[in-house]
Amino acid sequence: MTEDNLTSSDFPSTHGTSLQNCQRMIQKALLSPQVRFLREHLENAGCSVGDNFIQAVNCHEEGAVAAGYFQGQGIVVCCNEVESQDDVNQSLKHELIHAYDDCRAANLDWTHCAHHACSEIRAGHLSGDCHFKRELLRGHLKIQGQEQECIRRRVLKSLSANPYCFGRAKAFMESVWDVCYNDTKPFDRAP
Repeated sequence: MTEDNLTSSDFPSTHGTSLQNCQRMIQKALLSPQVRFLREHLENAGCSVGDNFIQAVNCHEEGAVAAGYFQGQGIVVCCNEVESQDDVNQSLKHELIHAYDDCRAANLDWTHCAHHACSEIRAGHLSGDCHFKRELLRGHLKIQGQEQECIRRRVLKSLSANPYCFGRAKAFMESVWDVCYNDTKPFDRAP
């Protein structure tokens, strides 16, 4: 996602929610226990999470995602890509894991595929993106190993969108899988 494809103007969208409703959902999400926990740990790690850290915008790019983290700038929630409070809560948890990773690792380089893969593995595992219920709603019905399969699928999708990882996404993901999947900071264990 690039900044050129994001705008805070309220263009009509074919789905999603209005900017005003999206902003209300963000405010409600900020009160949820896991989002509060992640924000507190960002602050404790010395990373400011001010009032403008999370922005509600409409995203105008093909295949836009529900939210994105931009290094040094914060998180955007693509209002035209979210439809429910759960979408916003889930997106913020995922993106706050990226922000936490960026904060705690002084040398994190998002163009380095292993770094990107590690943060995506952690965000997928720790945010609940791949919990059984969410996967069931997506039509994935595998009982054993579904969470890891889901995380791998989503990591590969994200890495494939990174021009620095073209054709090498799977190798980078596999090279960091064990270490990153088992890194549950700032949680004591995966929620």
